[in-house]
Amino acid sequence: MSRHRIFSTPFAAVYPLYVAKAQRKGRTQEEVDRVICWLTGYDQAGLLQQLKLNVDFETFFAQAPEMHPNSSLIKGVVCGIRVEDVEDPLMKQIRQLDKLVDELAKGKSMEKVLRQ
Repeated sequence: MSRHRIFSTPFAAVYPLYVAKAQRKGRTQEEVDRVICWLTGYDQAGLLQQLKLNVDFETFFAQAPEMHPNSSLIKGVVCGIRVEDVEDPLMKQIRQLDKLVDELAKGKSMEKVLRQ
C-alpha cells in the first residue's frame, strides 16, 4: 500500500490554509495556533519552529511533544471520512486536526473545540 501524499506535504504549506479558513469565518490565527498546540503539545515557540523548518506532516506529528489525552474525543466526519474510524495513526492525527479547524471555523466555542 502506498503512503498518502499528505504525509510528505510540508505542514507549513497547509498551515496558511487552516488560518485562512478560520479567518474567513471570523476566527483568528491565534485561535488556530491554540487548537494546534492543544492537540499536539507544542508550545507557540515549538509550533513556529516547526513552521520555520518546513517539516512534513509525518515529522510534525512524530516530533509533537504529546498528543492531548482528550484527542480520542474528536469524532465526526471530515471530507466524508469518519475521524474515529481512520485506522492509520498518522492519518487519524491529520484528520483530527482538520476536524478541530473545521469546528473552529463553524463557530463552535473554544471550550467545545478543545473538548473541555
